[in-house]
Amino acid sequence: MTGVPGELANSGEFIARHIGIDAAAERQMLEALGVDSLEALVRDAVPVSILHQAPLALGEPASEAHALARLKAIAARNERWRSFIGMGYYDCFTPRVVQRNVIENPGWYTAYTPYQAEISQGRLEALLVFQQMVIDLTGLPIANASLLDEASAAAEAMLMIRRSAKSRSQRFFVDAACHPQVIAVLRTRARWLGIELVVGDPGRDLDPAAVFGAHFQYPDTQGRVRDLTAVIAALHASQALASMGCDLLALLLLRPPGALGADVAIGSAQRFGVPMGYGGPHAAFMACRDEWKRAMPGRIIGVSVDAAGRPALRMALQAREQHIRREKATSNICTAQALLAVVAAFYAAYHGPEGLKRIALRANFMARLLAACVAARLKPVHAAFFDTVSFAVSEASAIRARANAKRINLRWSGNRTLGVSFDETSTAADVADVAEVLTGDRAELEPLLRALAGEPLSIPQPLRRADGVLTHPVFNRYHTETEMMRYLKRLENRDFSLVHGMIPLGSCTMKLNAAAELEPISWPEFAAIHPFAPPEQAPGYRRMLAELRGMLAEITGLPAVSLQPNSGAQGEYAGLLAIRGYLEAKGGGARDVCLIPASAHGTNPASAHMAGLRVVVVACDEAGNVDVADLQRRIDEHRDRLAALMVTYPTTHGVFEEAIVDICERVHAGGAQVYMDGANLNAMVGLAKPGDIGADVCHINLHKTFCIPHGGGGPGMGPIAAAAHLEPFLPGHPSSGDETRVTVSAAPFGSALILPISWMYIRMMGARGLRRASEIAILNANYVAERLKRYFPVLYAGRAGRVAHECILDLRKLKPALGVSAEDVAKRLMDYGFHAPTLSFPVADTLMVEPTESESKHELDRFCDAMIAIHGELEKIRQGLWDRADNPLRNAPHTAVELAADWRHSYSREEAAFPVPGLRAAKFWPAVKRIDAAFGDRNLVCTCPPVEACA
Repeated sequence: MTGVPGELANSGEFIARHIGIDAAAERQMLEALGVDSLEALVRDAVPVSILHQAPLALGEPASEAHALARLKAIAARNERWRSFIGMGYYDCFTPRVVQRNVIENPGWYTAYTPYQAEISQGRLEALLVFQQMVIDLTGLPIANASLLDEASAAAEAMLMIRRSAKSRSQRFFVDAACHPQVIAVLRTRARWLGIELVVGDPGRDLDPAAVFGAHFQYPDTQGRVRDLTAVIAALHASQALASMGCDLLALLLLRPPGALGADVAIGSAQRFGVPMGYGGPHAAFMACRDEWKRAMPGRIIGVSVDAAGRPALRMALQAREQHIRREKATSNICTAQALLAVVAAFYAAYHGPEGLKRIALRANFMARLLAACVAARLKPVHAAFFDTVSFAVSEASAIRARANAKRINLRWSGNRTLGVSFDETSTAADVADVAEVLTGDRAELEPLLRALAGEPLSIPQPLRRADGVLTHPVFNRYHTETEMMRYLKRLENRDFSLVHGMIPLGSCTMKLNAAAELEPISWPEFAAIHPFAPPEQAPGYRRMLAELRGMLAEITGLPAVSLQPNSGAQGEYAGLLAIRGYLEAKGGGARDVCLIPASAHGTNPASAHMAGLRVVVVACDEAGNVDVADLQRRIDEHRDRLAALMVTYPTTHGVFEEAIVDICERVHAGGAQVYMDGANLNAMVGLAKPGDIGADVCHINLHKTFCIPHGGGGPGMGPIAAAAHLEPFLPGHPSSGDETRVTVSAAPFGSALILPISWMYIRMMGARGLRRASEIAILNANYVAERLKRYFPVLYAGRAGRVAHECILDLRKLKPALGVSAEDVAKRLMDYGFHAPTLSFPVADTLMVEPTESESKHELDRFCDAMIAIHGELEKIRQGLWDRADNPLRNAPHTAVELAADWRHSYSREEAAFPVPGLRAAKFWPAVKRIDAAFGDRNLVCTCPPVEACA
């Protein structure tokens, strides 16, 4: 009860904050489109057969204050016990300068994956620092710019080794002393790819001649530090390869994997300043030997040069990736964990090598101090350790009781062995409390503190690191807050994000990430919870997650929801695994054909391949829709082997195709299941439900439709919603004791810390706000299409000539006629103060525009005016007023440095940099000129260049 009339309570206030179009702008835009109402436009765009008239059962919208208060009350139910669980997750201190200037700064978290490198140089540099950090610490020469989590990184390493090893074996060995979540994800990934996983003791169960590779943990899950040099050498002698899961903090003190002979090193950078967050998001890493670089999954940031010959950064070797190679890609990875990699890199730069080593020595000291405190009663199971000590105990019930009394979480393996892991936050008082828990007696610390050496005596001398690390100036300069603050701002200023203007990337949904939605991720009640804490300590999380599952089930019309997949591509994979599991249970395990329309995003065929499915492409017709006749031919041709259809709706061509219900029915009649890609769900929420249309399972990109920010390339979340018959085949997790289900992510609920963002968005929008967001997304896209169609043809439209939430502008005739490509137009938009729309996807030499519901009519008009002005520039080339080779489009973008230099172009500086008057008041300058992609791939450098190279 608010106690005031509804119009004064204004519970829908947030709707108007989120949606950029007010009533006056809506009337003007509808008039331009020639329709009487928003409802009429929606009826033109959305097939009547799927249009949902009843409101979603999500209730009324809540104000920001009320939503935050309710979520704060839910979060307060979580219990913050001291965690000594370890298993790859550790408490740490996030530097406040990084917290405030990066994690809580929209200049960092609202940027997109840096495909447009000229306006992404800041986060590209930060990701290059991350790579340099990983390279230094692992002792391997090539690193990527992050993966989703440690467990999926291990699975990627297994597949990378399979592609690269000369051994023809189909068996892969996994050390039983790896973290349980890593083993679970490896089992899942191996299952449908014909890989036999052998889990055991390397000294007893590993036959190097019988496997194509092996994966080890270093230190292992019990804390043990082992020299694996001889084991890896034996693998190499049998033409097999080795990967190691390692701890970056431990590698400050341990000999690196590269020195032990490892071919691949993976792990999590979580403890470098990133909260545990009940499991994520955290940046995983991968490094490898130089000879395997083209088999490496994920993004690699490389050093190249721009058109002026100056050093510039870009994503390198993109021909490996799913958006180009589709089912032949090295991985299905699209979103990674860029923002978290950036945080880890800045943590390393802020502390520097000496500071990091001090933190590592302190964690090791606490572990040795505990061993000394309990030495009279307990001996470590393993004498060599870094930060984790394991003990065999006989009084388990008494120890559990004492631990509960002190609100301490230990790691139990059965009822006889426990582990204690220390971290950056651990104190001597913590050690005393844990010692009392283990023995029942209070230890006298002072004599032990005086006697215990600072050097890591629990690490054998041959395994201690002797070489210098992190010697690049970036790790040795920014150790004061003033210097770090300026460095962060300098990088931020080189990046275009939503703080500068619209990012109209088609199929990416770059909408508002509201401050109220993001506030809860900084609350320690959510941020400081270990993912394997007992469930009874996280009732707040469980309540919030259950409510979010219910919301997503209502929105999709599919009752079973898994929150485990931590990216859209992982959601695709998990959904396909559910289909495969269901079909196998019905005796259809041989069904292995997946139909995918030719227009599909590259993750679709890549995910299908990962699930062991054979991809059969279905043609699209001239209108961009699925060719139903070709679909039926494919169904008939593969009827006995047909497993699934993967279909994006609305289509990747930006239309609501009319035949979608018929398509689903045909697939079901062929004995297969329908997987709906939810990439374009932003056009459907409150208007149509995938479950009602005929989908059996769909994934939901929370980092698109439900406002989790893109973070410059991650984090993301890709939960899946499924029909009831698929529920038994959705992901589970070994931490819950259920090892019969598949596991796709390291943590039970994926990147749980960012799920409150989507909870807040749905709660503040309510049923009517969500529906209006979809309606305005459709309105905005159609308005842009209407304004631009006389200058750049709109390639596809649905019934009544309407598009869905995005439109494709056809620029294919420019190159032969004027020598100008769609890429030239994309780069020229940077000079006008815009991030380009999606370039050459799903059709080459086109631009796909998705304005989202969050942009104002003023911003839409500014974009349209820029495109119309560019059309005028094209006409100057056509008329011979501008040279075909030397014009602002071919030379775009233009930098401030270039304008200050000797000007040798046939057009003026004014035409280059200030093509419209408004730019004089506010101008975003690209940091570099157009980057030479081929040079960067031919001369791959993925480490920080020396300072003099950037002078």
